Amino acid sequence: MLTIGELASYAGVTVRAVRHYHAKGLLPEPERDHFGYRRYGGDAVIELIRIRTLADAGVPLARVRELLRAGEAEFAAAVADIDGRLQAEIRERQRHRERIARLAAGDDLALPPEVVELLGRLRELGVDERIIRVERDGWIPLAARSPERVPEWTARKREQIADPRFIGFYLTLGHALDWADDDPRLTVLADELAAHLTRMADEQGEDYVGDAGIEPRFAELMDALVFDTAPPARRLIDLLKERGWTGWTRLERVDPARVSD
Repeated sequence: MLTIGELASYAGVTVRAVRHYHAKGLLPEPERDHFGYRRYGGDAVIELIRIRTLADAGVPLARVRELLRAGEAEFAAAVADIDGRLQAEIRERQRHRERIARLAAGDDLALPPEVVELLGRLRELGVDERIIRVERDGWIPLAARSPERVPEWTARKREQIADPRFIGFYLTLGHALDWADDDPRLTVLADELAAHLTRMADEQGEDYVGDAGIEPRFAELMDALVFDTAPPARRLIDLLKERGWTGWTRLERVDPARVSD
């Protein structure tokens, strides 16, 4: 026969935990011997280990009490459900570990592999690192908000940067970061970019140029992020609006005559 301390030691819990399980009605209290001590048998060790295992798995004590009284089939089904939940938690924690491990990896922060690959391709093409940083910072909230659309968006982006004219705008934008707002080269860039957007919209459809699936308010927040990181972008957008296009994250056609009014 075991003392309460020995029972606790064999089951891997504290004496306080044993008393707590007594108070909750999970573990029956044995009669005291003639010296006034409680003595436990081997069955108490087994029962206490079952309680501890279920509790450690995150099962509420009220549910533990029910399971201890359940039949064999019900108990087995419940254990299977618990195991499934634990496996799901393990997978989720593994994903968290992978994201934490990527914190020091720059572009990998909270970004899907497709986006990391896309940013790498922009580097290979010689795009200014500041522009890539703007792209990266924009993808982070986009991927977090609509992860299911990332494959579609990145596929479209890959098609666009395969066009030498489009990648030319990226390269020019890198230089534009060092231009003043009144630099005439911004006007030339706006002319060329507006013509290219119009051509793409006519050939591929306006949704191909500006994705209407991004909510306007969210697009505004994204644009603010761009403007804070690359101030010349704001002036470029003003010039584009005069040429029939508005927005950055969510490009849309506008009537230049109405804009000038």
